[in-house]
Amino acid sequence: MRSRECEKYLFEESPVMKAILNLALPSVMGQIILVIYNMADTFFVGLTGNDEMITAVTVCMPAFMFLSAISNLFGVGGASLISRMMGAGRRDGAKHAAEFSVWGCTLVTILYELGAYLFLDGFVNLLGGSASGVHNFARGYMKMAVISGGLCTALNNLFAHLIRAEGRSMQASLGIMIGGVTNIALDPLFMFAILPAGNEPLGAALATMLSNCISLLYFFVYLAVRHKEMVLSLRPERAMFRNRIPLHVISVGIPACLMTLCENISYAVLDNLMSAYGTAAQAGIGVAKKVNMLAHCIVRGMAQGVLPLIGYTFAAGMKKRMKKVVYLSATISTLISVFCMVASLLFAKELIGIFLPVGSDSHGYGMIFLRIMCVGAPFSALAYTVISFFQATGHMMKSLVLALLRKGILDIPMMFVFNMLHPIYGVVVATPAADIICCLCAAVLFLLFMRKHGNDTPILPPDDGMENEPDSVPCTAAESLL
Repeated sequence: MRSRECEKYLFEESPVMKAILNLALPSVMGQIILVIYNMADTFFVGLTGNDEMITAVTVCMPAFMFLSAISNLFGVGGASLISRMMGAGRRDGAKHAAEFSVWGCTLVTILYELGAYLFLDGFVNLLGGSASGVHNFARGYMKMAVISGGLCTALNNLFAHLIRAEGRSMQASLGIMIGGVTNIALDPLFMFAILPAGNEPLGAALATMLSNCISLLYFFVYLAVRHKEMVLSLRPERAMFRNRIPLHVISVGIPACLMTLCENISYAVLDNLMSAYGTAAQAGIGVAKKVNMLAHCIVRGMAQGVLPLIGYTFAAGMKKRMKKVVYLSATISTLISVFCMVASLLFAKELIGIFLPVGSDSHGYGMIFLRIMCVGAPFSALAYTVISFFQATGHMMKSLVLALLRKGILDIPMMFVFNMLHPIYGVVVATPAADIICCLCAAVLFLLFMRKHGNDTPILPPDDGMENEPDSVPCTAAESLL
């Protein structure tokens, strides 16, 4: 049985490298599976050789990322506060933070689904699906995967964040993996066996929706079995607006939410600019983005995995251990990103060829786009680590500035400028350029912060005076790593 003794060993006593690997590896695996099953839709639709179908699936990606933005608003904010509350020994406050995050995410997601349904055609056009053939396919995909299955998608990501905040990274990632494997298995079944030809995007959307439902079922069962040991539960009475907990959750979650929203807007702008050059260029950039996301998902997984560890050690006053976590995780993320960059540069033809016919115009565009975009991977790794540090320690403004700088303030204006200077390819150059500039700013901001505020006390809501629940049955050091 997990207990506070297990948490103490993981967060305070285990070697830093072991703690990072214990928390980050499952998170990275979950992120990889998440990207792979998102790529699975593109892969199986790509087997049709229909650029309109491929484009329809890729232009809907920002709609999914909007769901991620909602779950990050409450998930990252909630996870940050939970880890700091636990580090400060305030377990009951952590419970309130968890429940507010669950019910807040549920409400906002339902409102998003309703808005997407009411303005579906305009939404699809805004994302770059205005072409008649693309629009119809994208409309069907959006209605099934985003509107019907949106709540399941958002809650899956949310539960993964909150469960990971308690040090249960493997259990959190397992839920995401179950959904991913199920989606990969159901895609060809619905696309090529059950639904008639010409409905492949709809089949992919149906597989995505059902896989997310199965993943959510896993989380519900896990919470039902482990609820006595965990901070997280589904009791709505704990979601009360008390002791400024909602303010602390939302304030930390806003940068994560805006970073995802700005990524959505950035991708939508990119798709819209690329639509002027035809469906081949649009399909190429759509596939290149998804392949490039593999490097970013590893970095994101590392950042999400170590966030609870950073928040806990910061709140517990273990500043030396916290700095070690930050520096070591940044090094690992950067090395992995360099490897992904080199692989993308050397094997762009083969990687894009998985999704698009080799020798086609869309394949040619995709190769060049991928080689341009991947250059920014090592720089985004460092930026992600610093952003995660500020999120974990509750410093909203600094993480907000960096998040907006990377996606929004820099890359979108540069897309328009570079597009005028060099049509088609100039648009894509904006992404790595923004990553490089943001990385430099993040490094400077982090070093200045550590020099001036490295020994600051943690930012927490006021204590409500309630007694914490008694400890559960102690466990061994080995059990803490399960």
